[in-house]
Amino acid sequence: MKKALMAWSGGKDSALALDEIKKSGEYQIEALLTTVTREYERISMHGVPVALLRRQVESLGYPLEIVWISKDASNEDYESQMALKLKESIQKGVQAVIFGDIFLRDLRRYREENLAKVGLEAVFPLWQKKTSLLSKQFVERGFQAVVTCVDSQVCPGEFSGREYNAALLASLPSKVDPCGENGEFHSFVYAGPIFRDPIQFKKGEIVLRENRFSFCDLQP
Repeated sequence: MKKALMAWSGGKDSALALDEIKKSGEYQIEALLTTVTREYERISMHGVPVALLRRQVESLGYPLEIVWISKDASNEDYESQMALKLKESIQKGVQAVIFGDIFLRDLRRYREENLAKVGLEAVFPLWQKKTSLLSKQFVERGFQAVVTCVDSQVCPGEFSGREYNAALLASLPSKVDPCGENGEFHSFVYAGPIFRDPIQFKKGEIVLRENRFSFCDLQP
């Protein structure tokens, strides 16, 4: 099996992609790779505290590799920090990075081009699968997740903090992708078939940032 890193956001698409990779038997996951905003100590975009990320990864049974970035980091800063981390992993025999992307071609191309610069393969186990089916599979397989961030410009902010389940999927506006692939929302997976134990947490207040993003504050 090829050694690989799993690009891990802590959300449902990452969990489904990891589940698919485990079932395929084609790759050996060496570590989960997560970008964390240094000043907030939270998963970038998802807003989940790093303390919960560590518990999540511990339950999954993998080492964690964090790429720390500043809240004001430019794209060049991000790419530089990511390249350093990837080069460290290459020295340990890593040959590929696995992503949970589904249909955004520009994003896939961006990932492939950046990995090619350091000699790594990009793998997309969920690529071009129907998001309506993936969302149902996530629930049917026994995964449990909570919505942590909602872009209120494209999805009602009231969905922040809700459980990602059949009821939520049935109530999503038709224009919103059920997997949030266009950035409509992000999630935190706390239980499921790939976890040893459920992640214990509590929901805090709902906070609106930049007059746009509705975050549900999760705490251990």
